[in-house]
Amino acid sequence: MAAMLWLGAAATVFCLVPGSLGGAGRLYTEEDPLVILSSDSLKSAVTNSSSAWLIQFFSSWCGHCIQYSSTWKALAQDVKDWQDAISVGVLDCAQEENFDVCKDYSIKFYPTFKFFWAHSPPSERGTTYRGADRSIPSVRQLMVNVLQNHTNLDRPKHYPPLEPYSAAQLLPLLGQRSDHYTAILVEEPDSYVGREVILDLLQYLGVQVKRALSSDRPLVDALKLTAFPAIYLLHPNGTHAHLHSEKPLRFFFSSLLRTLPGVQRRLKSSSTSSSGASQVGALPGKQNTEPWRDFDRSKVYTADLETALHYLLRVELATHNTLEGEELKIFKDLVTLVAKLYPGGGSVVKLMETLSDWLLSMPLQRIPYQAVLDLVDNKMRISGVFLGAELRWVGCQGSRAGLRGYPCSLWTLFHVLTVQHDANPTALDNTGLEAEAAPVLQMMRRYIRTFFGCRECGRHFEQAAAVGMDNVQNREQQILWLWQQHNRVNMRLAGSLSDDPLFPKAPWPSPSLCASCHEEKNGVHVWNQDNVLRFLRQHYAASNLSPEYSVTPPRLPAPPVPKEHEGGVRGDSEKKSSTQTPRPGRQAVKGEERREVVGVAGGGGGVWLLGFNSVDMSLCVVLYVCSCLFLMLLFFFFKVRSRRWKLRSSRLHV
Repeated sequence: MAAMLWLGAAATVFCLVPGSLGGAGRLYTEEDPLVILSSDSLKSAVTNSSSAWLIQFFSSWCGHCIQYSSTWKALAQDVKDWQDAISVGVLDCAQEENFDVCKDYSIKFYPTFKFFWAHSPPSERGTTYRGADRSIPSVRQLMVNVLQNHTNLDRPKHYPPLEPYSAAQLLPLLGQRSDHYTAILVEEPDSYVGREVILDLLQYLGVQVKRALSSDRPLVDALKLTAFPAIYLLHPNGTHAHLHSEKPLRFFFSSLLRTLPGVQRRLKSSSTSSSGASQVGALPGKQNTEPWRDFDRSKVYTADLETALHYLLRVELATHNTLEGEELKIFKDLVTLVAKLYPGGGSVVKLMETLSDWLLSMPLQRIPYQAVLDLVDNKMRISGVFLGAELRWVGCQGSRAGLRGYPCSLWTLFHVLTVQHDANPTALDNTGLEAEAAPVLQMMRRYIRTFFGCRECGRHFEQAAAVGMDNVQNREQQILWLWQQHNRVNMRLAGSLSDDPLFPKAPWPSPSLCASCHEEKNGVHVWNQDNVLRFLRQHYAASNLSPEYSVTPPRLPAPPVPKEHEGGVRGDSEKKSSTQTPRPGRQAVKGEERREVVGVAGGGGGVWLLGFNSVDMSLCVVLYVCSCLFLMLLFFFFKVRSRRWKLRSSRLHV
């Protein structure tokens, strides 16, 4: 225990920060991945707890506490998945209601760090740890040591074995079938990587991690390992092999094991079974009525983007009977943004361009939603305009209904738009959006605030946008800000009821997708943002979009031809259609001649003839009459002028 007495009770110099007294929320909030304790909750939390506790007693006016708060938050985030074995908490002794409890627990200096064993009695006041090294790796190793020093009687309920296994215990497992993976992590005797990976996988079902030492020569020779740390993986079907990792780091090992087929995060609300077999490896088809679609995680699927637009236009927007004022302006800008930046061209782009042109040309300050829906459903029967009307998730499909889906596809859509804006910086010129430094982010913020159905989700996004979105000054920062915010949301929702156990929320991109994006600094995982930006530009580029599973636009019927002209007209039209070939890309869509057919609009929209409704026909008649009147006026004007000229000529002759 003497080796673990670090983390001083310590700071002897106190810095009084004006206005911070009692401001616990300024250091730690409910959004942070730790437990904020008080005089009412401290004793009940640590007494007879099924997990151990590491608690920081601090004061919100202590300058050192303020400076150290970011480190403590990073530590709590780093060991978030260890919470079943050891929890991290804070208590603010500067709050008046906590004066007595801090006195009762002998808190004299700030910050003071106390450790509470699992299953502590009510009289337990914790053990204070002193030391100068308060870095995250040192605190993390302390937590591992404390867990290992639990006796068999006071071990945490979900405490995994951290002691090394021997060759005699592990070699008989080779070739045996099981209902889970077994990962043998072999490391140097003084390494903590194995124990940290074991705790990282504590929240996951379908894999067990066993630690072994490189000094165990029979085991090392049998597994043919030469570099350490290393993982040897035993598959459920009895096969076994060395698990390749791009880098021999804790984060890489944990990520590889979490992404194994059938490995799932244990939901916080579900009861934990001893084997976990009942919750592992469930087939998606058994939980979801939708057909399962195999997909490549390194690709982005246009089916997800199209389904996001379908849900946005036909479901989210349908809750607004009319669009007017600010709502109408936001919708116009959103349609313009998508029309200009949606990659690949095709029927979706032509629909958004048609919708954008229609919205911008309408002088009305109030537009009924039904009119928008009629255009989205192509009641005008315009050739080339189409958007599938079904939910067809691919990369965003969930293991059961209600998971992933629209939120995932909406994130994907805006990721694609940020990258497309970076690739085509002049695409938004003359749209009114080019003046903003981050037009895609600002449009996403306005859309979520106005139309997104999940109000709590919108509140969280608005809070994040209010803090940092205005600091985004260029297209590169726009891409990275959205990626960072997406990862923050994943970390906050990991393990919640909305987390899909088949696709657990984790830092993205994973090492399997971008190994160069991940690095380790001072024992803590960090991102290489230059490589992340390079990856995002490639991943969300138009060249990485897969059209697989997309809905094919239907072929519109040929326009009916009067019988008296059937022969000649049909022959000309067939000749024209046979020689005209569609050109790929947005320019082809813009330049393509609009071919329209006779149709009748539903929902009381009036009769459409050759693409024109009754209002259009009336305007044509009015224009025709006006033209006739104008021509008649010109005729009479020149008639009178000509008579005068003749009279003058005759008088001069006489």
